[in-house]
Amino acid sequence: MSGEAGELFQQADWFSLLQAKGFEHAPQRLDWAIAPGTALPLMPAAAGGAGLVSLSNYYSGLYGPQGVALAPGWDATAAAQTLRRLPGRGILRLQPLDADAPWLAPLETALRAQGWWTDRFFAFGNWHQPVPDGGFATYWAARPSPLRHSVERGQRRLARAGRWRIDIAQAPGPELTRAAAAYQQVYAQSWKTPEVPAGFVPALIDWAAERGMLRLGVLWLDDTPLAAQLWLTQGGVARIFKLAYVQGQEKLSPGSVLTAAMMAHAMDVDRVAEVDYLSGDDAYKADWMAARRERIGLVAFDLRTLAGLIAAARHWVGAGLRRLRRQRGAASRG
Repeated sequence: MSGEAGELFQQADWFSLLQAKGFEHAPQRLDWAIAPGTALPLMPAAAGGAGLVSLSNYYSGLYGPQGVALAPGWDATAAAQTLRRLPGRGILRLQPLDADAPWLAPLETALRAQGWWTDRFFAFGNWHQPVPDGGFATYWAARPSPLRHSVERGQRRLARAGRWRIDIAQAPGPELTRAAAAYQQVYAQSWKTPEVPAGFVPALIDWAAERGMLRLGVLWLDDTPLAAQLWLTQGGVARIFKLAYVQGQEKLSPGSVLTAAMMAHAMDVDRVAEVDYLSGDDAYKADWMAARRERIGLVAFDLRTLAGLIAAARHWVGAGLRRLRRQRGAASRG
């Protein structure tokens, strides 16, 4: 089984995992009921902030309502009215969001009608790859030749260096225990900073394995792990959640070789419809993915409260200054 239907990052047990393990100190949770059986999980803003924010952080690939799907014609006005009954001091911030999510625009309209000022902002670029007819072979033939040649060279160099293989652990058991230890070993020797909090990724691996979502790939050279990747496959989408390779092994291209193998598994074995690189506009992602979209955030201020008025003014001034800097930068480049 692959867990609940619907978007992975909007499932009840995802929010429970994130709240319990995804922060240094588990935040208080406040559910904003926007329709019967449907809520937006919120939490108080971090120390020094004000208002309420989405129960999300850098581990969240997407944010949205938990619960049953919103029926056409749902009462967004009633949802907006219930927000004032939460202890939010007139400020709300939600991210990362799908700008075209059908629940978002009606909720914005209802908030404005209730005296809130709302504004959207850029959260991050999201590279993704619809799987073409023909699966991996068709996809791979369309990749830039420098990428394909890099993977081929890496495979030849790995073969000259020793015996290499790729394992993809999916279910609880000895294979997963070994793969999880290899992931931690690779991550510690990579260029990446330590995870905070340290317990989240191990908990995520167990959580995903129990639900049939886990694809934990490890590239081994003899008995040494050189690269590891954590993918979450659910609902026809393979999400590239974490990746790392041992620093100093770039000539063997272990990360690229492993990514190609994981892509082939997702497309030809799991038969997903899409591969999602989640957050970030890293330049290399354009080589692997054919499409880009933007995830956004929504900020809202209750202009009937003093806190909301002050925060709205600060936001408006800050947004104006950012636009001015962009205009000056464009003029100087021109």
